Amino acid sequence: MSKFLVETHYTCTFKIVHELEELNEKALADIDNRKDGRVEIVNVTVNNRKTKKASDEKASKKINLPNNVKINHSKNNENKIIDKISEVSSKKSTINKTKDLGKRFQMPDRRKGYIQKATIGDHKIYLHTGEYDDGKIGEIFIDTNKEGELVKALTNNFAIAISLGLQYGVPLEEFVDAFLDTKFEPSGKVYGNDRILSATSILDYIFRELAISYLGKEQLAHTPNISNAEVKKDDAKDDQFLKIVKNITSKGFVRSNYEEKLVDLSDVRINLKSKS
Repeated sequence: MSKFLVETHYTCTFKIVHELEELNEKALADIDNRKDGRVEIVNVTVNNRKTKKASDEKASKKINLPNNVKINHSKNNENKIIDKISEVSSKKSTINKTKDLGKRFQMPDRRKGYIQKATIGDHKIYLHTGEYDDGKIGEIFIDTNKEGELVKALTNNFAIAISLGLQYGVPLEEFVDAFLDTKFEPSGKVYGNDRILSATSILDYIFRELAISYLGKEQLAHTPNISNAEVKKDDAKDDQFLKIVKNITSKGFVRSNYEEKLVDLSDVRINLKSKS
């Protein structure tokens, strides 16, 4: 059984901090010859790795260091260096994650979605949704009637703010948890929605509808789901016909019940011959 040795080559960037009692030209000129500086690691990068058999002769290379640089091989110093390397790596990963969170995912120019009309009290509400190609919601629009210009402007800009949050990666669950069960007028019975019978406010109704349609939270609905078919996971193997239907159908409109909404037209034949 062969054994191999793995050599990892690093590039280490560090800084040396000296303490001066007095700042003058002579002290600055002799600072490189001082040996009492404090070494701090700034960055560590991996250059490459080389492998060789353990039976080969170890080629040892002597490193010529300047006289003013000392290497402390104590156990405490090694632990400090290892901790510093892990700290630098964690900072890099945090910076990369922060960059990803700041990226906006633009909506396609031609998109799917649905419109749900409902009435709360004497107020009619039209909820418009826009979806990405994979069926994930990316924007909403809210239209109302019997409202003044101020309320309409606030409602429209609120919908724009929610849409921007969705496009920047904020999960829909966060908005649902924040605005569900908010209480203000108009409230009461809801007409026009087959799953929601009452709402404590317009925001409660909107995010209850979105949670049922896009998150499958049936516990928020007031009526049972007509379809008893379980919603399949995204990674489930669907037949080719069902995949085509998912690509052209709004996920929110069918509430993920693709199979229940399908109409089998495989036996239907259409005569396209023109009359003579």
